[in-house]
Amino acid sequence: MVERITGGITAPAGFEAAGVACGIKATGLDLALIVSTPPARAAGIFTTNLAVAAPVVVTREHLRRSHGTTSSIVINSGCANACTGDQGLALARAMATDTARTIGCSAEQVLVSSTGVIGVQLDGEKLRHGITHAAAALSRDGHEAAAEAIMTTDPWAKEAAVRATTSAGVFHIGGMAKGAGMIEPNMATMLGFLTTDADVGPDLLQRALAEAADDTFNAITVDGETSTNDMVLLLAGGRSGVRIDETGYPAFVDALHTVCRELALAVVTGGEGATKLITVTVTGARTTAEAKQTARAIANSPLVKTAVHGGDPNWGRLVAVAGRAGVAFDLTHARVRIGEVELFGDGQVFADREPAAAEHLKGAKVAIGVDVGVGGTGTATVWTCDLSAEYVHINADYRT
Repeated sequence: MVERITGGITAPAGFEAAGVACGIKATGLDLALIVSTPPARAAGIFTTNLAVAAPVVVTREHLRRSHGTTSSIVINSGCANACTGDQGLALARAMATDTARTIGCSAEQVLVSSTGVIGVQLDGEKLRHGITHAAAALSRDGHEAAAEAIMTTDPWAKEAAVRATTSAGVFHIGGMAKGAGMIEPNMATMLGFLTTDADVGPDLLQRALAEAADDTFNAITVDGETSTNDMVLLLAGGRSGVRIDETGYPAFVDALHTVCRELALAVVTGGEGATKLITVTVTGARTTAEAKQTARAIANSPLVKTAVHGGDPNWGRLVAVAGRAGVAFDLTHARVRIGEVELFGDGQVFADREPAAAEHLKGAKVAIGVDVGVGGTGTATVWTCDLSAEYVHINADYRT
């Protein structure tokens, strides 16, 4: 049984967190620290963008050197530390070294992450001050401040946690995430941090994270952009005493999937300028991969997203995107619905149904369904949000 609980990143036993202000951002909290006692096993998935930010380089390096053993994650917002050359790489390593010195572990046991403006150097002195301050503030109650500290243009902090009751015992999974723009996951997404007090081996941990992320973090998009800093990290501390093996793996993945899905949908719901959560479901494709390719094309279409924002049941835009998605499509057997209303099917247009579809579009949650007409069993769902003028304002003024 999986039960939603409060507590976010520190809901699992053995984890403490803090969020503090150290002046990287003009206002608000901007540095988060998560600490595991004892050290945890760690798994990670990362951006596929070839313009890789310094924190991603260092975190990958530390996971290799420590053989996936981690004591802490330190995250700053307000500066991505991306495209910052050797100086940026040195500062990312200094974040780990300063954190290790403060909490008492090796530098390789510290993972680092940054988010914010690209091409700006971090202030090392501010980071050191923030790390010291955060270490002094660590507690089980620090999860809310930590979730707030990793925000940039996010309208609210994103947390989730569950309690899983299994035949082997009770364990917990918690998490926090940030992301509002530059969201188009490829093997990862925005920034996501997950913890569990289950005892999970390294191979199963990595497998579980990849599996849970596939149809949660990797099935959302805000604007089709893959960031330089994307990562999702999962730490397993083992304090519950529940050992996850192949027998217990399905229950663990189910609980992990619940947390990941809640965080992923929160990212889309809180997308830059978003007013609607859009669920795009594609059926009838030859394979799941082809269904997902079509669903992602629809979810990323500015024409579709603006039509939804304006409440226009423009099913023709959906057909046009599905037809150019680059996979098999048969117009003579394709079907399109908005909500429960079928507007086009088997070559026939149902224009008289458009008012009912327009009524559905007035809601905060919108469902779009497209059958590509090939007759296959492939199906996939991708979540996105509408495209508003506010998105343009936020990104036009992001650095100013």
